[in-house]
Amino acid sequence: MVLEITPIYAVLLAALMLVLWINVAKTRAAKGISIGDAGDVALHEKIRRHGNFIEWVPIVLLMMLMAELRGVGGVWLHSAGVLLVVSRALHPLGLKADAPKHPLRIAGNTGSLFALVICAAGIVYSYLG
Repeated sequence: MVLEITPIYAVLLAALMLVLWINVAKTRAAKGISIGDAGDVALHEKIRRHGNFIEWVPIVLLMMLMAELRGVGGVWLHSAGVLLVVSRALHPLGLKADAPKHPLRIAGNTGSLFALVICAAGIVYSYLG
């Protein structure tokens, strides 16, 4: 079976991951901080933006991959993929130390959760149908 849908989202998310990583690396280099955040709030925020991405994206992509391999339809996969890309793009814009309830942060995490649920539901449905 040739995967046709999941790789599209994997590439888009890889590009976003690189942007988040570059933001951390540039700040580390500029401030001479090798490990941790040295108490620098701006660096800590960038580390968490990248970290939160790393915490969510691999499992959702893995679930998308399993769903696609199970023959789950494109509507399920594209719904999860678009939701994940949009959510992961919004989340860093709202992840701020002084705004724990920022709407973009909430939208980003909620969208990622829904993407995961869509994949899981698609997999379960593939066994029932």
